[in-house]
Amino acid sequence: MSNTENSKYGKKLNRKSAAEYLGVTEGTLAVWASTGRYSLPFIKVGRKVFYTIADLDAFLESRVHTQTA
Repeated sequence: MSNTENSKYGKKLNRKSAAEYLGVTEGTLAVWASTGRYSLPFIKVGRKVFYTIADLDAFLESRVHTQTA
């Protein structure tokens, strides 16, 4: 099975690939998921965790700022 799969939810990535996509570590994504620090939706099937490209892109878009205030 590959890291990316097509489904009703669009293209999805496992945690490792999603972390690379965002430029963070797998551990960071795990902490965010367990603490709810960021509203980043994920799909959990057993032990496996997946993120959709659309959700990752929406998360990145929500993090765009024009000033530091």
